[in-house]
Amino acid sequence: MAALGGCGWMSVSGPAATDILAGQRDPMSLNYAIVKITPRVIEVQSKNLPRLIGFGNNRLPRDITFGVGDILTVTIFEAASGGLFIPAEGGVRPGNFVNIPNQAVDIHGNISIPYAGSIRARGRTQVEVQDAIVAALKTRAIEPQVIVSMVEQKTSMISILGEGRSARIPATASPERMLDVISRAGLVAVGGSTGAAGAETWVLLERNGRRAIAPFGALVFEPANNVYVHPNDTIYLYREPQTFLSFGAVGAQQQVPFGTWRLSLAEAISRSGGLVDAQADPASVFLYRGEARDVAEAMGIDCKPYEGPVIPVIYTITLRDPAGYFLASSFEMRNKDILYVSNSFSVESTKFMTYLNTINTTIQAPITTVTSAYGLRNIIRGTGAVPSTFTTGATTVVTSPATP
Repeated sequence: MAALGGCGWMSVSGPAATDILAGQRDPMSLNYAIVKITPRVIEVQSKNLPRLIGFGNNRLPRDITFGVGDILTVTIFEAASGGLFIPAEGGVRPGNFVNIPNQAVDIHGNISIPYAGSIRARGRTQVEVQDAIVAALKTRAIEPQVIVSMVEQKTSMISILGEGRSARIPATASPERMLDVISRAGLVAVGGSTGAAGAETWVLLERNGRRAIAPFGALVFEPANNVYVHPNDTIYLYREPQTFLSFGAVGAQQQVPFGTWRLSLAEAISRSGGLVDAQADPASVFLYRGEARDVAEAMGIDCKPYEGPVIPVIYTITLRDPAGYFLASSFEMRNKDILYVSNSFSVESTKFMTYLNTINTTIQAPITTVTSAYGLRNIIRGTGAVPSTFTTGATTVVTSPATP
């Protein structure tokens, strides 16, 4: 029976469990690794989920600095009249200060201050520019004090892109997190809600050439992923339906949508209709997935025989073990995973016996037909009785009664 199944004589919906666990034996085919799902494997997987939790160690954003094109206003105070900016003549004045006309940071990164010359503003914070102006005027003005304010922010912006919508908003002096910025931009989720559309919404964060992605639900239900946003960050919200494929001895062999932002292996089996009681082998549940090389190495796979950044991995779990359902509930599915459940040994045995019975019936049918035709001829001629037929083993014997 094993030989017949291995030679492909028997009809099956996929590979047998023994063939999968034996590993790749065809040198011309794709090599793969077999990994048993254990608490250690689940721990490695949980650390490498698509999340924002590890992006830049979630540090606070730096202070906002000025850039080319920012429009600033400068107010200079003096301690008494008769100084550089405040005349000694009496008059109605709002105070001992003077406002410098608004000006943009030029292409060289400077602003101009009377009697102080060009002051570098690009790359400096508000306090640093104020200190630089005071240092340039302290030998001329009477105890000068300076306040620099942003009139119009052109740099230190945050770009938020969505499907059909976008916004470019200025970063604020107070630290903001991802959900704060998305809400301030008016892009709650692709589709305008956090319901069904939000379950399929993903968030991409780009900063200084680095990228990280996470499902939108992770920002809401896992606060550690709601990281701080930095000036000049780019946030992209997009919709990507998450699905997996189910094959073998499950209730439905089809493409199944997640329907939620996170799905476990146990939930995936349930969504597939569960294991077919009369067909499935609970000890032969497999999950096909391509893993990144570093993740595969962390799980203890020797990646030397494999080429490329993606390692083909087949995860195996036995649901005959009562604890297997706990492991399946903790193992998180990924988009485009393939779930496969192999047939039980009894099913393959039944198929084999049915196959033998079909062969035997095929052999017996012509003999029975000939015997019936022979008997019918004797009846018509009136030359004898219908011959009797009996079978011993694989041999069929036809006996005719003696002619009177």
